[in-house]
Amino acid sequence: MPRFSVIVPCFKVQGFLRECLDSVLLQSFGDLELIAVDDCSPDGCGAILDEYAARDPRVKVLHLPENVGLGRARNAGMPHATGDYLLFLDSDDTLTPGALRAVADRLEETADPDVLVFDYARTYWWGGTRRNVLAHVLAEAPDVFTAAGRPEILDLLMVVWNKVHRRDFVEEHGFAFPPGYYEDTPWTFPVMLSAGRITALDRICVNYRQRRQGNILSTTSRKHFDVHDQYERVFAFVDAHGELASWRPYLHRKMGEHCLDILAKPDRLPPADKAEFFRRTARLFARLRPEGALVDGEVALLEGGYTGYRLKRQAARAGREAGRRAAQVRGSAGERARRGWARLQAHRPLDERLVVYSASSHRGVLGDPAAVHRAAREIAPRLRGVWVVRDEETAAGLPDGVEHVLVNSRRFLEVTARAKFFVNDVNWPGSPAKRPGSVHIHTHQGTPLKYMCADLLDKPGARLGFDVPGMLRRADRWDYSLVASAHSELVWERAYPCHFTSVRTGSPRNDVLVRARAGADGGGGGGGSRGREFRRRHGIPEDHTVVLYAPTRRDYRRGGHVDRVDLARFAAGLGEGHTLVVRLHPTLASGPARGLGLAELARRGVVVDATDEPDVTEVLLAADALVTDYSSVMFDYANLDRPIVVHADDWETYRASRGTYLDITAEAPGHVSYSQRELAEVFASGAWRDEESARLRARFRARFCAYEDGRAAERVVRTLLLGEPMSGAAPSRSVRIPAPALSGDLLTPATRGSAGHR
Repeated sequence: MPRFSVIVPCFKVQGFLRECLDSVLLQSFGDLELIAVDDCSPDGCGAILDEYAARDPRVKVLHLPENVGLGRARNAGMPHATGDYLLFLDSDDTLTPGALRAVADRLEETADPDVLVFDYARTYWWGGTRRNVLAHVLAEAPDVFTAAGRPEILDLLMVVWNKVHRRDFVEEHGFAFPPGYYEDTPWTFPVMLSAGRITALDRICVNYRQRRQGNILSTTSRKHFDVHDQYERVFAFVDAHGELASWRPYLHRKMGEHCLDILAKPDRLPPADKAEFFRRTARLFARLRPEGALVDGEVALLEGGYTGYRLKRQAARAGREAGRRAAQVRGSAGERARRGWARLQAHRPLDERLVVYSASSHRGVLGDPAAVHRAAREIAPRLRGVWVVRDEETAAGLPDGVEHVLVNSRRFLEVTARAKFFVNDVNWPGSPAKRPGSVHIHTHQGTPLKYMCADLLDKPGARLGFDVPGMLRRADRWDYSLVASAHSELVWERAYPCHFTSVRTGSPRNDVLVRARAGADGGGGGGGSRGREFRRRHGIPEDHTVVLYAPTRRDYRRGGHVDRVDLARFAAGLGEGHTLVVRLHPTLASGPARGLGLAELARRGVVVDATDEPDVTEVLLAADALVTDYSSVMFDYANLDRPIVVHADDWETYRASRGTYLDITAEAPGHVSYSQRELAEVFASGAWRDEESARLRARFRARFCAYEDGRAAERVVRTLLLGEPMSGAAPSRSVRIPAPALSGDLLTPATRGSAGHR
């Protein structure tokens, strides 16, 4: 008996069907049967299903003699199911890789509940992906619960395909799908209210396809009137089960909200039928209203007439439009006032002791600017440092004693108009304007591997969303560009053809890494005090070997996320005494990437998710080895002289889509793997820390960390903020960097000034 019976009804989906079937049959967890129901589809669905059944014994095909609709096609498949759990998958949707393994593990962990609810992501026909906005409901749920104990579970989309159902539970209660549209409603509410044990899985298991056309619920039709019959069935079920009577007020409001939502959508009902739909809804709402039920808010509209409903809708739209216009007027007036204030401030002399800092688009005290700020407070306490932050929430998380202003506020305009120095790791926005005598220091965010700024002009896909001319105009404000190597110096001067001076300081944020390698500042096992603090915070035993996996984003995939490594398998392969820490690229932190397995693996303790750690330096210090693909974090981590493995299974694709300044597979800081099997072998064999890896790492560090001596922040403060002399870094060397047009150009340093020479 298989663990899962996956029931897939099919009708007029031949263009999507193979992708759906493959997503099931190619799951890493293969203990399943796939019951495909050909709902008398007039296209090629039946032949496709027969083809799959002929080559995979797990596939059973039912050909219905007539079209019966989605719900009854599911009913037709259920008697043929022999699995422990039923999973209903629509034939234009897909399971995500590893979904069934995650579901199976969660079922075992929670001792086979009646229902397991998992997450999904909407995948749009134009390429976008959006995670369910109520994913936090799943993340915050206890291991096992009921709808009564956790009613917010019913706020999730009331559909059948975001759940697995224990087959014995379904058969015991005789659950079945009715005919018509919205057939999920009279299934899902009775199931969820009857389940004695429900569990949640905080993982995206289904990609819910949003088709441009052909989606049943987005078809304009009178069939949307079926929703009334479906709620009649829900209330009939509740009436037949007296123990559920207390749910009537909740279901009554849900019904009203659902029907009003259908009415409000422009593509659901024919315009001529909307008044009738409203009246039917109002009659049903009045008839099913429980005694003493509160009717307020939006559903109160159902106690009036259709004309009143339309007038209130129109008034609401007019109010929103008036509010929008008023906000525009206020915004314009406020902007004029701010500009006037800024012009007044610009006539005042520069404050020679004022340094304005920002990092990562005003996200807090981070990176190189933070290192410079700390050094300035120690070396030159007379300098006043002010941080620009994006909002009050960010401001609340700043360290004690850090002065700050909110971006675009009046105080922001004042300090940026009068500051002598600006330190940032990304381009400032359109403001502040550069005043004569002010000094802009740009630290960058690491050593460049992939093409940047002007070099993206030859990569139209990679530069999507980048305003290269605008970036260059903003970079024209730079006075100094900090570099950690001759490679960085040459790349930045080509990628940003502006009038700045490259300063061979090293990267200030890497000072702590250089000192840790030298045994100063608490270096050694566990990365010194900061590394040990990270381990303690995440419950990592002191004697564990910590492997950090830090992938970068991909420009060849909309959204940037591609799963290149099976994290659970990699973590298991590392064995006892190892902890796998994962840190996604910052741009992927709030998207669907974590929902595709990382969040659930972290909850189970399989991996540690360090994506939200504000200080990447602590993560690096805690790690005994780094696995990355093409992330610039490898250049920083090399300063620790700890093992690095480059996982380059899509190198040629990445290089062709984004463009790179070097072949990292030929100049790697350690061994290179091209498949998950090879990656596992590198660690199983011990090659990750052998003599060859040390030799490769030393060569890499000599080229790309040449100016890193642990005194970068001090050098910036003394030479650029205070104007004091200080020894520079190593002299420049010629470095070969492929240009977009001629991939073998030998670039030599420009005639601009270098460390301490202007």
